[in-house]
Amino acid sequence: MRRTAASAKSVSKSPELDEIGAPVEVRRHPAARRLTLRVSRTRRAVIVTVPVQCDLGEADSFIIRNIDWVRERLDSVPHPVPFRDGALMPFRGKVHRLVFTRKREPNGVVQRHRSATGFPELRVGGHVEHAPRRLRDWLFEEARRDLDARAIHHSRNLGVGAKRIAVRDQSSRWGSCSTTGVLSFSWRLVLAPPFVLDYVAAHEIAHLVEMNHGPRFWALVEQLMPRMQEAKRWLQRYGLDLHRYGPSDRKSG
Repeated sequence: MRRTAASAKSVSKSPELDEIGAPVEVRRHPAARRLTLRVSRTRRAVIVTVPVQCDLGEADSFIIRNIDWVRERLDSVPHPVPFRDGALMPFRGKVHRLVFTRKREPNGVVQRHRSATGFPELRVGGHVEHAPRRLRDWLFEEARRDLDARAIHHSRNLGVGAKRIAVRDQSSRWGSCSTTGVLSFSWRLVLAPPFVLDYVAAHEIAHLVEMNHGPRFWALVEQLMPRMQEAKRWLQRYGLDLHRYGPSDRKSG
């Protein structure tokens, strides 16, 4: 997501803001003529946008005047699931349990392990304090591997090629295609079922031929990915839930 203005955490000591259980951010925007308020569903954060000259105290007062609206919106947003020992999270569409082994793993930092009882495990080796970052790095690489494979597959079918494929931590879109042929994807696609990741890869590859969302574009996507409608419905229903997972200190979105 592109940010066009600086943001700052609210420093109010108001009990109302302390009790909402979500971070509060104030963003000054040069084009803002009034205060606006929203709740980020991807980060479960309260964001107030204010004119450049607006006092932070006025921003806090604005939130307090709308505190019931804020609480209602926050109640509808699922709580985040940090990368912690014992947490449950999806990986390629199947729920896994995170296990921080606290020891060096001989076959790599992260290992998939079938459990005789309960959920399959993602075992993360090394010091516990580094485990969330190591898991995140591993997930990035797994996402890159899957996306590279599917993008190459779809590119061959259309006779085109991407200039470069990037995997990012982005919350505003699952994928994008620049006019120069650079494709960008969210790493969280590796949490979704493989056919969903495949659809997003096909979607962006199709943009190398049709840089629009017209009928010819959608016909190309469906040609590449017959389960297109099923994947779109999955993202509409469950996509936001994928943003719950990540290192507890992440600031993206």
